[in-house]
Amino acid sequence: MANQADNDAKVPTTAPIPAAPPTAANLAPAASAAAPAAPPPAASRATEDAPAAKESPAAPPAASNATPAAAAAPPSRSLFDRYKMAMLVGLLALACALAGWWFLLRPPDVVVVEWQGYADADFVKVGPTQQGLLTAIHVARGDKVVKGAPLFDQDDADDRAASDQAEDQLAQAKDQLVNLQSPSKPTEIEQAEANLRDAQAERGKIQDDLDRNEALLKSGAATVQIVDQQRADLRSAASKVQGFEAALAQMRASLGREGEINAQTATVKAALAALVMARWRLEQRHVVSPASGTIADVLARSGETLAAGAPVVSILPPENIFVRFFIPEPALSNAHTGDEVALLCDGCPPGLTATLSFIAPQAEFTPPVIYSESTRGKFVFLAEAQPKPSEAALLNPGQPVSVRPKAQGPPR
Repeated sequence: MANQADNDAKVPTTAPIPAAPPTAANLAPAASAAAPAAPPPAASRATEDAPAAKESPAAPPAASNATPAAAAAPPSRSLFDRYKMAMLVGLLALACALAGWWFLLRPPDVVVVEWQGYADADFVKVGPTQQGLLTAIHVARGDKVVKGAPLFDQDDADDRAASDQAEDQLAQAKDQLVNLQSPSKPTEIEQAEANLRDAQAERGKIQDDLDRNEALLKSGAATVQIVDQQRADLRSAASKVQGFEAALAQMRASLGREGEINAQTATVKAALAALVMARWRLEQRHVVSPASGTIADVLARSGETLAAGAPVVSILPPENIFVRFFIPEPALSNAHTGDEVALLCDGCPPGLTATLSFIAPQAEFTPPVIYSESTRGKFVFLAEAQPKPSEAALLNPGQPVSVRPKAQGPPR
């Protein structure tokens, strides 16, 4: 046994070492090795081989046929799996790094602000201005009307008679005013003119006689008495001429005094005002549309006696359509009257816009609510937006509408 060990010790270290037959236990360590292990020292191999020879004396020397090609075998499958796993871990780490970099540098998300609301309108309800019998209705529900189109009629017999009476009274007052402002009759004026000419001729004759007698008085052919008488006659003739001139001026002037003319002028104005009132009352019996729009409803029928102001026809003008919505309290600082908002609804064309026309000064809330900072987001403010008249007809009152602000303004 000792001699055998000494002989073995003389064997070169490069010689292959006899090994036990391959078993399942031996294959596992061999598969996990990255390269063939270096042969152990001779002394240790002799010590390990002695028990192995005792335990399995009949073991065939399988390893004695090993060649240098077997020593250079390729890496095992376990090393390849580890390489793949390392690559996968590296790729996963790179993907996580790229995802984190994108998350930090990505543009901020655009938060779409949208407020819920509905379309509403201010209807124009047209009724008579005075009580009367409804005789005819010229429109029906859904009709399109323009401003000034006839809507309905009332019985106008009484108002027509009152209008005719006012016309006659006005004509009478005007005639009386013209009579007071007119001069006398032409024949009376001609008679006054003739009397004036006669008086003037008489005064001229007396003046000539007086001049002649005054010349004769110096020579003694005429007496002082005759001259004095003719002087008195001249003064009398001059007074008659003045009287006829005044009479002629009166004939040519208006017959009425100034006060009478002023009073009659006021009477004419009052009669004219009464006529205007009577005609207005007559016109009110035939009601026309105050605005262009759609007949939303007909509230009365022919033959009904209506009180003054009772609605007969309801009109929806396009310019009276608006959108009513609610702005949450956190977004109130970015909303201003005059801002342009976008309208979205089912079936509406894209690009529909409106102008913010009203924001309620008082908040509303959705109960239950507690007045605290954590719950003030429940407060909403009623707001109204006015669409363009050309686009307002696309909305129907009561239709749900979503409102989006087109631009964020500075805080108020």
